Amino acid sequence: MVRRQPEVASITTAAVGLSDDLAMRTRRYLITMTVRTVCFVGAIVVDHWIRWVLAAFAVFLPYIGVVGANAGREKRGGAQPEGLTPPQLRALPSATSVRQGTSAR
Repeated sequence: MVRRQPEVASITTAAVGLSDDLAMRTRRYLITMTVRTVCFVGAIVVDHWIRWVLAAFAVFLPYIGVVGANAGREKRGGAQPEGLTPPQLRALPSATSVRQGTSAR
């Protein structure tokens, strides 16, 4: 009998940790390169029209793998926690109101 760990609820909009993100991107890249190697070997071994499809995958998968591996660490579009909204900024007074000694509010 396998015991499952309880699912932990997230209470923050923080991003995934750097080591977890790096491990996930490395795993994604290695899977892509494994598929590329299989396509490359298949293109050599197979003597059918599929050879050209496998060769095309072997050529384009490195680009897809690199783009996929570098597509980490983007800022998530999550909402800001309540109470942490930026303060409203007021405009600086105009030059004429400064010369006259009044301030624009």
